[in-house]
Amino acid sequence: MLSPAHLDVLDTFLIELNRVSGEVILPLFRAAHGLENKNVGGAFDPVTAADRGAEAAIRALIARHHPDHGVIGEEYGEDRPDAEFVWVVDPVDGTRAFIAGLPLWTTLIGLRHRGEPVLGSIGQPFLDEVFVGHAGGARLIRHGASQPLNTRKGTPLRDAIIATTDPHACFKPAERAAWAPLRDAARLVRLGCDAYAYAMVAAGTLDLVVEAGLKSWDIESAIPLIAGAGGLVTDWTGAPVGRHGGQIAIAGDRALLDEAVALLKPAAL
Repeated sequence: MLSPAHLDVLDTFLIELNRVSGEVILPLFRAAHGLENKNVGGAFDPVTAADRGAEAAIRALIARHHPDHGVIGEEYGEDRPDAEFVWVVDPVDGTRAFIAGLPLWTTLIGLRHRGEPVLGSIGQPFLDEVFVGHAGGARLIRHGASQPLNTRKGTPLRDAIIATTDPHACFKPAERAAWAPLRDAARLVRLGCDAYAYAMVAAGTLDLVVEAGLKSWDIESAIPLIAGAGGLVTDWTGAPVGRHGGQIAIAGDRALLDEAVALLKPAAL
């Protein structure tokens, strides 16, 4: 069992990881960012010097302060993935937004303890925001001040604001068919926000996010954050996600999640 005192130490270190990664990323945002296509000769899968440099900086700081911890990252793979503590990192989630100059990209840093996500952050350094959460609660750190985060409760689907990144590019045909009635039932739909939408569920401004085809580094940081703010992260059947990716539903409360899952379940994998 991870003690509250130990969790506080790791929480402080998580804020430092966000600071260090932001120092690498920000000079490259809306600047010469060294864009490449990971999938050479194939479909566009962008990566920049910001992605690689930020993950390298995060890994170096972990190695310096917690050499026994493992790391799983989008850019540099796995290092001791079976360690007691494992950091799961997506240095720039939303690289397409990054290269378009839109401040909707984020840095995702999650921590597993004995295989379970226990601490996570979604950072947006251009806006000077770090959303942090664990079992003790969730908070937003902005301009040096901290405020608690709570998901919005009691919003039925007909009144909900929902989001997904790109149903055309990210969803398979059956998933798009399940998304359509959910989209039509909601009051307002926003697209293209990537993981920044997860942070908005924690902040209580969005009610539901639905995604598919996620990797572990796309979602693990959000699991403790959303739970700490009072929300839920499940798959499209309503089952807990744990440390796995795939089809994801993030909701502010159970009743809304149940409404969404009833529409999504036919396309659940």
